[in-house]
Amino acid sequence: MNGPVVDISGHELVPGTAEGPLLYSDVPLSFWGGVEPVTGEVIDRHHPLSGRRLAGQVLAIPSSRGSCSGSGVILELILNGQGPAAILLERPEAIITLGVIVAEEVFGQSIPVHCLGTEAFRSLAGTTHVRVPGTTAALPAFTTSQITLTDGDRAMLDGRHGDAAQVAMRIVLRMAAIEGASELIDISQAHIDGCIYTGPGGLAFAERLRDLGGKVAVPTTLNAISVDQKRWRAQGIETGFGEAASRLADAYVNMGAAPSFTCAPYLLETAPKRDEQIVWAESNAVVYANSVLGARTMKYPDYLDICIALTGRAPKAGCHLDTERQPKLRISLPQLPAVDDSFYPLLGYLTGLLAADDIPVIDGIGHLAPDSDDLKAYGAAFATTSGAPMFHIAGVTPEAKDAEDFRSLALREVVVTHAELRQAWAELNGADTGPVDLISLGNPHFSVTEIASLAGLCTGRTKHPDVAIIVTCGRWTLEAATRAGHVAALEGFGVQFVTDTCWCMIVEPLIPHQVKTIMTNSGKYAHYGPGLTGRSLRFGSLAACVEAAVSGQDAGAIPGWIT
Repeated sequence: MNGPVVDISGHELVPGTAEGPLLYSDVPLSFWGGVEPVTGEVIDRHHPLSGRRLAGQVLAIPSSRGSCSGSGVILELILNGQGPAAILLERPEAIITLGVIVAEEVFGQSIPVHCLGTEAFRSLAGTTHVRVPGTTAALPAFTTSQITLTDGDRAMLDGRHGDAAQVAMRIVLRMAAIEGASELIDISQAHIDGCIYTGPGGLAFAERLRDLGGKVAVPTTLNAISVDQKRWRAQGIETGFGEAASRLADAYVNMGAAPSFTCAPYLLETAPKRDEQIVWAESNAVVYANSVLGARTMKYPDYLDICIALTGRAPKAGCHLDTERQPKLRISLPQLPAVDDSFYPLLGYLTGLLAADDIPVIDGIGHLAPDSDDLKAYGAAFATTSGAPMFHIAGVTPEAKDAEDFRSLALREVVVTHAELRQAWAELNGADTGPVDLISLGNPHFSVTEIASLAGLCTGRTKHPDVAIIVTCGRWTLEAATRAGHVAALEGFGVQFVTDTCWCMIVEPLIPHQVKTIMTNSGKYAHYGPGLTGRSLRFGSLAACVEAAVSGQDAGAIPGWIT
């Protein structure tokens, strides 16, 4: 051990004591796609801690970012002994904290999580070893002085609606206290992200709730799962993994959730309307629901989503409230006379980095009239690099339609330069130009209009024999595209369609062993892909992806709108 032991304490989000070497970064971390749940290695190749292992370390990061599934990774790490000894945060956050709370409430294992505040957190830079003195109290109790409960809330908390609802209500109330909510609200629907298989802990949690009699109290859809449930055996997926992932999906369906299996629930007929109070997890879905549809949801962590679905009650906090939906910064863009579709994921990636946890309003693209697919691509990349639950685009999104919206607010001003756009392009293009082995499309799941655009680009072309091209989409999207004739045409070109799962969960053999370089039009996958697959990633427009599929090469041309 080098250097003195420094005692650190802050607001206890989860109580406990710990001591160990300090692993510090001032960059937020997404545990899903950023940390390997079996080994505890940081696999986000864009993060300063890349390659470090968390086991036994006191991890200090400002907050989480990216995927709602990070809570599932935290749960697995705690249960398999590869997690940090404690977590120190600059500011309160839900995803990491919820994973620890589930481990404590359901499995009796825990680590301390402390929120330090900005000054104390930044003072840790350069510290090598810390002690976290805290309480070792039993599971916290709830009092009506903290959160006002209805008779129905009390009935669930007392176990009068069954054991599953009781466990779920305890978890909901613990998170409500952390969020600063004074009461709970009714919600109309839920979208569950915890159906992604991160390991045996998440499966045990879902089956525990099912076996305790859990039934959803509101209409509930399911995110993309970790396998194509109907075809995983034919695709060569390893039996143990395929069976576990399918069992996890079945557990949620047994609790009453619809087998929608899509990371783009806003494409379903059940998509919420403006101001509808909902509970959605899956980061891209959350920001789309809030920003584009104008519905109201916090960025709910995995496992809290099903707890709220079982109770029908959510903390009255965050983006459920008018005051928490206002922007804190304005991001202005350089003049952009014309762009292609790669602009939106690139901009989402960059503005997510600039915004961090703050909700931004983006100025300077209203004249481009982005459509729903553009906003989907933007939101997915934004949610990858930001912890914010929504964004506004001046003149486009429903709460920023009026040019005068937010003009009275004192917003932090950020001006994006062409140089920053070029730098973001370089970050997403981690592989050298040259041969491409696989084209990855559908992260988030492709829409019918995106499938139609792809069909148009492939018409009259011949795919290179050494390039695979795979599209992931929802079951209902595939059916609609099939009826429109697009699927037959694309399969003739050589496109393989995969439903139920998505690129964040796809591994070998769906990604052939010989693949070295993957090209994608998804900013989200260009970020997560290197760590998840061990392959190099190229990024470009849909048209550029088709050109690479035909030629077998990506020339790496930078779009004119960047320069």
